[in-house]
Amino acid sequence: MGLLTDPAAIAGLVTREVRTGERLGNPTRIAIARRSYATDRDDLWAAVTDIDRIPRWFLPITGELRVGGKYQLEGNAGGAVEECDPPERFAVTWEMGPMVSWLEIRLEPAAGGTTLELVHEAPVDPDMWKQFGPGAVGVGWDLALMGLGLHLDTGAGVDQAAALEFPGTPEGLLFVRTAAAGWADAAIADGDDPALARTAAEATTAFYTVDPEGEPRS
Repeated sequence: MGLLTDPAAIAGLVTREVRTGERLGNPTRIAIARRSYATDRDDLWAAVTDIDRIPRWFLPITGELRVGGKYQLEGNAGGAVEECDPPERFAVTWEMGPMVSWLEIRLEPAAGGTTLELVHEAPVDPDMWKQFGPGAVGVGWDLALMGLGLHLDTGAGVDQAAALEFPGTPEGLLFVRTAAAGWADAAIADGDDPALARTAAEATTAFYTVDPEGEPRS
């Protein structure tokens, strides 16, 4: 993680959007993150869909990454592959215990590389949203997209131990705070109360950078 000489600028590479939606008759909120990478679409597609390559920047994964197949990320979500249209888009369910949400990745050619758009749609838990806003899930994706960028830049795998420790470092705190503020701005643009959204961003920053005993994670 020492490659992050300017964590605020790296966080600023992501554009963030929040939308209000509905799925299966229930209200949802949709977090959208976009970041461009200096690689072609085939390479980026391989990085986000190759079961042997995903652990180099994200988490160990098992399963069958094909339509109808199931996957499981180590210590994290699992689900089913619902759609796949290489090298443009795929859609999966994102399941953690009884909670089911939906994730879609889209890749589009861009000047100098490829733009990745990540769309995560989840049912609304009003209390959780009031406490943390979209940053609860959004900052996690920011960290993943950062890891993807490091992998694509170097071709090497991201050190998982360093990745876990990163939010507790001064650089990590600045990255998380910048990302959380970006998600608050996106929520405000979708109609959330500005004061509540910014308070939620502060809670999200604390969640990612402070351990359960109240000490910095580093």
